[in-house]
Amino acid sequence: MEYNLADLFESVVDVVPDREALVYVDHPGTGRERRLTYAELDAAANRLAHHLIDSGLRPGEHLGLHLYNGVEYLQTVLACLKARLVPVNVNYRYVEEELVYLYRDADLAALVFDAEFGPRVAAALPHTEKLRHLVRVGTPDASAPGPDCVPFTEAEASGSPERGFPARSGDDLFIIYTGGTTGMPKGVMWRQEDLFFAGLFGGEPSGEPVKRPEELAERVAARGAGLTFFPAPPLMHGTSTLTAFIAFDYGQRVVIHRKYVPEEVLRTIEKEKVSSISLVGDAMLRPLIDALRGPLAGTDLSSLFSISSSGAIMSETVRAELHALVPNALILNNFGSSESGSNGRATDDSGPATGFRLEVNERTKVVDPVTYEAVAVGEPGRLAQRGHVPLGYYNDPGKTAETFFQKDGERWVLLGDMATVDEQGIVTVLGRGSQCINTGGEKVYPEEVEQALKSHPDVYDALVAGVPDPKWGQHVAAVVQLRAGAPALDLDALQQHCRTRLAGYKVPRQLVLADQIQRSPSGKADYRWARSVAAEANGPSRPS
Repeated sequence: MEYNLADLFESVVDVVPDREALVYVDHPGTGRERRLTYAELDAAANRLAHHLIDSGLRPGEHLGLHLYNGVEYLQTVLACLKARLVPVNVNYRYVEEELVYLYRDADLAALVFDAEFGPRVAAALPHTEKLRHLVRVGTPDASAPGPDCVPFTEAEASGSPERGFPARSGDDLFIIYTGGTTGMPKGVMWRQEDLFFAGLFGGEPSGEPVKRPEELAERVAARGAGLTFFPAPPLMHGTSTLTAFIAFDYGQRVVIHRKYVPEEVLRTIEKEKVSSISLVGDAMLRPLIDALRGPLAGTDLSSLFSISSSGAIMSETVRAELHALVPNALILNNFGSSESGSNGRATDDSGPATGFRLEVNERTKVVDPVTYEAVAVGEPGRLAQRGHVPLGYYNDPGKTAETFFQKDGERWVLLGDMATVDEQGIVTVLGRGSQCINTGGEKVYPEEVEQALKSHPDVYDALVAGVPDPKWGQHVAAVVQLRAGAPALDLDALQQHCRTRLAGYKVPRQLVLADQIQRSPSGKADYRWARSVAAEANGPSRPS
């Protein structure tokens, strides 16, 4: 047995077959749900895996998951792993042009998609010559039936529920496509063994990783049930799928919703006695806080042990509000990426005054991006991680050479975040280098300014971008969404608030009020949108 995700999952199934593995709430508020034990989920994945093999798909070929959250999503990921196919996540918000790019770039041979996306799939299909096998989840609209395909129920029924698969390897691939904040999406290629240790904590999120593949099932057998993990963001984003697999490797239960509806999330936490919920930044947490203060006030959240944010920074303002509402839960600001897995966790003193301070794991360093040597205390560099890191970006040797390197006999990944390190080894994350604003020769990182903006009582959400400026080269522009019912906010008042938290050159010189901040479904910032909105509304700059 190797550190292969399918092998590890099956080893857990064999020791706790009757334990509940997955609870799925279809449409929040309807009461429709589906529950599967580990044995039932395993058999369902076996059926689909055999169908895919019987349809002519071969080990190493790529299958796209163009799906909302559901049993079918996790079932399909497991089926791919069992059949040695490579699962590839597809952002369901993509339109035809973006889908054509991803389908082609990922060399998809098969696709499992929700019926709702049928017309988009059909439009992209003529431009994706390698895509030959399609499976549709759900019933299509009669007026827009979509492409020829196999209904998921038929695919599942045609396959054997037994295993009987060829031997697998820890070298089998798992690809996570990440859109990041700029450019077209990139496929991060992980060996499953590396992903198990870097993204799934080696089977032990709160202690020492396992030292043998067989040890995972031994620990599960010795551990009782009772924990429920709730990955609330879309499974199409790596952080949610990995959260589900962390729970499976721990032998515990996963709860998922089709879509994120804060009120229904709170009801599910109470009903299912959720232990740990993962979300992505303020964009998901603020509506949850609003629901707790409003229609869902008094919801019993006593089962919650932890509330974690990954993939986007949780502001200190939101963290404090959440702690006041759910004082019994640990509020965790995790830091990681599709390219590195987990890097560490924010310190308790992170905030607008101190910056985003991070306790990193032993594999994470701040290095010079040219020499790859560790930077001196207080000097800016790039975050990097060694050891269990990806092989590179699929179909992009140029970007791979820029991001991944060898040093001292180990593989390293150079992340996009600039940072400094202090005498105690605490890292202060400055922000994405690609988003850095150069104003009058001074560097400003949007994340730092956004933290200050969100501490204003009338600001609900904010993004910061650099806009061309004839005097300063660029000026700092704030695109702000106000709280519902908040009075109008002008630039002078915003600047006065920020000057108590930021150096003068970091204070926004332009304010654009937006009805809603545009983010990805998982809450990640859309800086291209913010830059475009600010540039279009570019008013006169003001001294700060």
